[in-house]
Amino acid sequence: MKLALGKPPLPRRLAAAALAACSVMIASAPGPASAAAPTTYPVGDLATSISNFLFSPDAAPGANDWSCRPSADHPHPVVIVHGTTSNLGSAGAMIAPTLANAGYCVYGFNYGETSLTLGHIYGLGEVAESARTMSAFVDRVLAETGAAKVDVVGASQGGMMPNYYIKRLGGAAKVRTMVGLVPTNHGTTMQGLVNIGRSLNVLGLVNDVYRFVGAPTYPEQEEGSDFQKALFADGDTVPGVRYLTIATSHDTTVTPLTNSFLHGGDSTNILLQDLCPDDPVSHSGITLDGPVMQIILNAIGPDEPDFTPNCTGYGPNI
Repeated sequence: MKLALGKPPLPRRLAAAALAACSVMIASAPGPASAAAPTTYPVGDLATSISNFLFSPDAAPGANDWSCRPSADHPHPVVIVHGTTSNLGSAGAMIAPTLANAGYCVYGFNYGETSLTLGHIYGLGEVAESARTMSAFVDRVLAETGAAKVDVVGASQGGMMPNYYIKRLGGAAKVRTMVGLVPTNHGTTMQGLVNIGRSLNVLGLVNDVYRFVGAPTYPEQEEGSDFQKALFADGDTVPGVRYLTIATSHDTTVTPLTNSFLHGGDSTNILLQDLCPDDPVSHSGITLDGPVMQIILNAIGPDEPDFTPNCTGYGPNI
């Protein structure tokens, strides 16, 4: 029996059709599930910081994901601490997403609420009470993440207040690195106004007004205050904690700027303009500065002693 040229037997044609159908099904079938891509958070700027202050005082992108688990590369959660009259949303606008995008578990909180807070303006209460708020928050972070210690990044009062937690509330056993950005560590003269007030014997009256209206933290952050003397009477640092302090020559809030610096122990002080001479950033803009973000990432990461940042993405002169 002869077969027509070009046409295979029926059984062979059916088999070929079945194979083709299977090929289509296999090609169109979903493959094995792949790991979800990590979330990339938008890194904020000055406009974001202002918007967050008003509309998102309790949250910043990348912060407070309580399902986050520290990795082997980044085993220490990072706790952001805002400054006086600020809040988490504003202070964390750039820091929180920058660190989260780099693979860190990032957390932050508001503290120092008083009658003047009005849902936005935090960091006004007594420093000791604010440190107790921090203590409870760090305990929660450690319990949720299973980490042994945290790294802390704080600006202005947020760079000073954690020292009370570290020195007086047992925080030394729970903090690996303390990064202070223009911190009010040894107080401020407010460009000489504190000294003038003392010389005129009116500083006590001014401080009473601060306490009466609900801002007792201001007298505590004056150079030479009883609080400052007591906090650092036994030295600036404690063993086991690494300290990094960053100041800017354009700071008009912490004066003299060297009052930000800590001495003794494992402490390093950086004047930002020694690394980036053209950086115009001032006190309030320090949490929005590109070189500062790079220095933070090095401090809590590889900690290369000779690290120098790329001098780009400067923060505002405010």
